[in-house]
Amino acid sequence: MTVTCDFCGTTAPGEAAPLTWTFAVEQGRRRWFCESCSRSHLRSMEAKLDSEWW
Repeated sequence: MTVTCDFCGTTAPGEAAPLTWTFAVEQGRRRWFCESCSRSHLRSMEAKLDSEWW
C-alpha cells in the first residue's frame, strides 16, 4: 500500500505512512497528509474543518 498526500500528492517512502504524517476521516474516507501540509494546515485540522476549506 502506497500512501499519498491527499493535498499535494507527495508519496511516502516505503509501504506505510511515516510517523510525521497525519490523517483525517472525512465523509467516511481516510485522508493522509504529508508533514509539510500537516504543518501548514494544523489550525484547520484542529478545528476539524474539511480539507476542502483549507
